[in-house]
Amino acid sequence: MEHRYLGRSGLLISEISYGNWLTHGSQVEEDAALSCVRAALDAGITTFDTADVYAETRAESVLGRALKGERREGLEIFTKVFWPTGPGRNDRGLSRKHIRESIDNSLRRLQTDYVDLYQAHRFDRFTPLEETMEAFADVVHSGKAHYIGVSEWSADQIRRAHALARELRIPLVSSQPQYSILWRIIERDVVPASEELGIGQIVWSPIAQGVLTGKYVPGQAPPAGSRATDDKGGANMISRFMRDEVLEAVQKLRPLAEEAGLSLAQLAIAWVLQNPNVSSAIVGATRPEQVAENVKAAGVTLDASLLERIEEITAEVAVTDASLVPGSTPLKRP
Repeated sequence: MEHRYLGRSGLLISEISYGNWLTHGSQVEEDAALSCVRAALDAGITTFDTADVYAETRAESVLGRALKGERREGLEIFTKVFWPTGPGRNDRGLSRKHIRESIDNSLRRLQTDYVDLYQAHRFDRFTPLEETMEAFADVVHSGKAHYIGVSEWSADQIRRAHALARELRIPLVSSQPQYSILWRIIERDVVPASEELGIGQIVWSPIAQGVLTGKYVPGQAPPAGSRATDDKGGANMISRFMRDEVLEAVQKLRPLAEEAGLSLAQLAIAWVLQNPNVSSAIVGATRPEQVAENVKAAGVTLDASLLERIEEITAEVAVTDASLVPGSTPLKRP
């Protein structure tokens, strides 16, 4: 396993990190989840990403149990705050109250005294950014988190937060966006801003919800039990890729992967890691063997001609413009 610095910070994280969105506490039984974490550790993964909202807080608890007994200093544990974690009107967002309460709850579930990275899961347009960043400063200065990050924030939001973080003397070092061969929105604005500010990307869904494994074939029904058939497993999100022209492009990538000695999934993960602003690619798994296969993308270098051919195949189907994505309001003010 290769390791990379997270942005311009001094924190080294594994090039491939393990995430438990949609799996731990929901899709798979705990024994299988524990086996997947063990497979990740055996493969050299040291970085683990979760969030308080995953599986209604159960994912953090499962990860805490899975990592219990491991040398804490040898791990990088990340979690997030923003989405509702309870019925109360303040059990959500990035208010001072919710952040201060949420970090304590996350640490209890994760069975640790601190997280290495505490991330704002989305931007809160109802809470003053100054309040949010001051609360994050309290978390860092109290020793409950070493670094601060954001997830799915725009370039302008990242710039504003970074300026406040410098004033408050806290390290805002990461962005966690969706990024894959098929979903390239960050390339236009977020990556240039991040490179300027010393922020690294920790990207999620590098295999586009499983579409870049090639298991979805144009003109055929999705395989039984796949994510595309599971309403609780991201079926709505994967639907954006389930168009024949997209699936046809993915199938055209298969010979390129074979030529490079990789599976389609390994090619997809290796592709995101070619971006020098990407510090780590998050992979998930429902079976230990999936982890073992995915980590083979670590340390792979794709030559320029192969990257050009990937671009030619996917140029017409990859999403590159955020304005073309339907907007959403993450939270409504009660």
